[in-house]
Amino acid sequence: MRTHRIRIAAAAAVTAAALSLTACQGSGSGTRDEGRASSPTTIAPTATAPVTTAPTTTAPEPTAPTSADTSGNGSTSPQGSQGSQGSPASPTTPAENSAENSGRTGGKSAPATTDRPCDASAVRVVYSPVSRPLNHALLTVTNTGRTACNAYYAPVLRLDDGQAAVAVDRSTKPQAVVTLFPGESAYAAMILSAADGSGQHGRTSKKLTVWFAPRDNVGSAGGPAVLKLPAGTYTDSTTRVTYWQSSMEDALAF
Repeated sequence: MRTHRIRIAAAAAVTAAALSLTACQGSGSGTRDEGRASSPTTIAPTATAPVTTAPTTTAPEPTAPTSADTSGNGSTSPQGSQGSQGSPASPTTPAENSAENSGRTGGKSAPATTDRPCDASAVRVVYSPVSRPLNHALLTVTNTGRTACNAYYAPVLRLDDGQAAVAVDRSTKPQAVVTLFPGESAYAAMILSAADGSGQHGRTSKKLTVWFAPRDNVGSAGGPAVLKLPAGTYTDSTTRVTYWQSSMEDALAF
């Protein structure tokens, strides 16, 4: 009896459910809960931060200075002229030798002058008698070397084996020292004797020894040149010699 009631209740429940379902489908609309509106799900857009690419900066390689570095006190670094790899910088063209510059004439450079005095090792000395002026002779010294020399003061002369040097005529001193470049000559005149015969201790000389004066005119520069005089060369107490001159005309003018 009890089982039969349970079956009838279950059948009734199934029938009610079926009727409810049929009613919903037949009306074409379902029930709506007006009290709770469905909120649409909002999906926040994903904000993607722009990727900023930093520009690639290539640091320039260090370059060697083209000129010497200087410190605050103006001194020059001894290594400043070399590049970073140790290779020397282009050499600066140095100024040319000042002696050569001072001797330039007509676009040509003359050999550099020095303070070297002329001496017998690099010159040729010639003794020449002259007819005018009377009782005169000419000494010519020519530079046969490769460098310039200076004919300082007057030649230092000795006749034969005399102990005293021939006197120098101080009034013949030129305005400047005569410089001889290779191949050039200087001249000095010898006044052998007094033209009026007033000289004393006259004699015939056979040999003439020629020394060259140094810059300070003390002693002699180098060794002497020894010349054989022409036969009958007469000298006396008035014999004298001039300073070296740049021309024979100047030498024989005294």
